Amino acid sequence: MIVVRRAGSCDLIVDLGRPGWAASGVPAGGAADPQALVAANRLVGNRDDAAGLELTLHGPALHFLRAARVAVTGARFAATRGGNAPLPWNETLTVGAGETLDFGRAASGVRCWLAVDGGIDVPRVLGSRSTCLPGAFGGFAGRALRRGDRLPLGAAAADGGRRRARPPAEEPEGILRVVPGPQIRLFSDRGLSAFFCGTYCVTTASDRRGLRLAGAPCGYPPVDLPSQGVLPGAIQVPADGQPIILGWDGPVTGGYPVIATVIGADLPRLAQLAPGARVRFGALTRGAAAAQRAGEWVLEALDD
Repeated sequence: MIVVRRAGSCDLIVDLGRPGWAASGVPAGGAADPQALVAANRLVGNRDDAAGLELTLHGPALHFLRAARVAVTGARFAATRGGNAPLPWNETLTVGAGETLDFGRAASGVRCWLAVDGGIDVPRVLGSRSTCLPGAFGGFAGRALRRGDRLPLGAAAADGGRRRARPPAEEPEGILRVVPGPQIRLFSDRGLSAFFCGTYCVTTASDRRGLRLAGAPCGYPPVDLPSQGVLPGAIQVPADGQPIILGWDGPVTGGYPVIATVIGADLPRLAQLAPGARVRFGALTRGAAAAQRAGEWVLEALDD
């Protein structure tokens, strides 16, 4: 059992999501960077799809009622164990019964992922333990964690020893690779120039539903469009001409024109774009995009 002594900005129980329910209006959701969560789970001996915690911008204080092996991946936060010892990142750590992990602010980026051996043992809803904030279900009562919440843990996995994970090499900062969207031909040359040559800033109105950008307007095609299916990474342009990159809890349909879509290999980078971050877009053909692969985490044993 874990007791939340202090809640962070937005602490969510997540796993690899619930794909396949879009026809019912349910986003896939899940960890904003699935491979970072998988790496954390492997460090503690869990299955890849075990539920962990996604922490955003400012983390919680978590009190452990049983000893556990834990691992944290993703953006580095100011974090301590027992009140003073710095918390290591990207490696297996043993936490004693009665010990508290205290997460402060993110030093850079936005999100990190915490795995605990046995996983967070909340019920599955539509096949997943992930929190669905738009639908208010899954995770812990369908919401972000609050002070006093008690998180059940599954049976501890067999001890696989201590490991370290090496994250993928970082991509050039600020450039997101995109492929043309289904409505790209509806935009004027001026609007396309603004989109592909301009620099945008992530606004404070961003969340897991979408990243709202501010910059040179892309224009808005003077046509009425029927609703269409959309996925995370789709870049919609509403009437004000300011792009919105749809996120993990975003809508599954939308009527705004989609000017471009972030390629799959760059989707994990969206998880770490903080308010104020600057973004530019680089165009790829669909063939070139299909050849891109997200960087891989590499696990290695640690000598005790």
